[in-house]
Amino acid sequence: MMSLINEYLSFFDGSPFLYTLAALALLIAISWILNFIVKKILLRLVRRALKLSPIPEVGGNLIDKVIARLSNIVPATVFTHGIAWVPHLPEKVAYIVRAVAASFIILTLAMALSGVLNIVETLYNQRPIAASRPIKGYIQLLKLGIYLIAGILIIATLIDKSPIILLSGLGAMAAVLMLVFQDTLLSLVASIQISANGLVKVGDWIEVPNLNADGTVIDIALHTVKVRNFDRTITTFPTRRLITDPFKNWRGMQESGGRRIKRAIYIDQTSIHFLTEQERESLRDMPLLRDYLDAKEKEIAEWNSRFDDGKSGFPIRRRLTNVGTFRAYVERFLHNHPDIAKNDTILVRQMDPGPTGLPIEIYCYTTTTDWNEYEAIMSDIFDHLYSILHEFGLFAYQQPSGRDFGKIRMSAAEDVGHVAVMDDSIAENRRSAQNDR
Repeated sequence: MMSLINEYLSFFDGSPFLYTLAALALLIAISWILNFIVKKILLRLVRRALKLSPIPEVGGNLIDKVIARLSNIVPATVFTHGIAWVPHLPEKVAYIVRAVAASFIILTLAMALSGVLNIVETLYNQRPIAASRPIKGYIQLLKLGIYLIAGILIIATLIDKSPIILLSGLGAMAAVLMLVFQDTLLSLVASIQISANGLVKVGDWIEVPNLNADGTVIDIALHTVKVRNFDRTITTFPTRRLITDPFKNWRGMQESGGRRIKRAIYIDQTSIHFLTEQERESLRDMPLLRDYLDAKEKEIAEWNSRFDDGKSGFPIRRRLTNVGTFRAYVERFLHNHPDIAKNDTILVRQMDPGPTGLPIEIYCYTTTTDWNEYEAIMSDIFDHLYSILHEFGLFAYQQPSGRDFGKIRMSAAEDVGHVAVMDDSIAENRRSAQNDR
């Protein structure tokens, strides 16, 4: 065996350069073989262990990536120690190879630790508490620290100096680092406040008017927050803006199980009047108003009896109005509606009149927070109320449109026609009277 080796080495006696190349090729081959063996063995062992563990498939894939990165340390270690055995290699070249291999080991370890943190984050996100207490910002901060330390060690390895010397110089660079990492530090503080106080979590519907963000939070990281707006656009802004800028979080509405309806019907004020006897009897046919009309008529009769002494020319008398009866109907309609929450506020109130009519505002809560169902419930309610207005002799206010002006012109033309007919009739009568004379 030794004779074969000596015979092989004697082949390179006259060519030192080929000897060096052959040694390097052998070193590379050994490194590749060891890397392949270690990677296969480790991956096989890890995959067998994962089958017996509750770690989800996504976490298993991340572990495979970490093992693949750690296996790359083997060839780098072989080069670090084996480069000294390569003959006829200049010392400076050997030093550079060792420094680069050692730096590669440090970087690989940093990347592997970063992968481990990804696994921790993935496993944590499987827990229910992850939605309200995200740790992505902390994970990113740890990654930043790992890569910062790795960078210092790599620089120290390449210049062949102690890392302590580099760390001692960081004190003088503190002001510069504070300026460079200003956003990172502010975002870190903001992330801690957001997580500790539960201000925002992934899945919340938030509105940030200053940033034109109105939608669902899809990601909260160390530096940025991503919001998917309702038009499917993505708004990204610094995390610290959730502390410095005002915003609205709709989580309370979603957790309460009901959503507010706050909308007004604008009544044409010229259609408001006292109810006639015929109108009262017609409205009495509505089951929701029978008790109200009986109680109200009794109350009004008692009130009028105290002030109407039969001597005043214009007695003070109360009478039922169509708009008041309509308010009573709406309130009873909402109390009997199956999709309106009975334990929350139900209010039908008259607001200040204005140029657009008399607002009758409806204030209540639905029994669902689903957007489609909420809009359908609100639309059904107002469809019914607008359609039943005429039963009370009321009209919804609407600014005049082209169709309204057309009706006015037609009415005016008819009036002119009637006037012309009357003028012709008068003229004919005058002629008849003159002929009789």
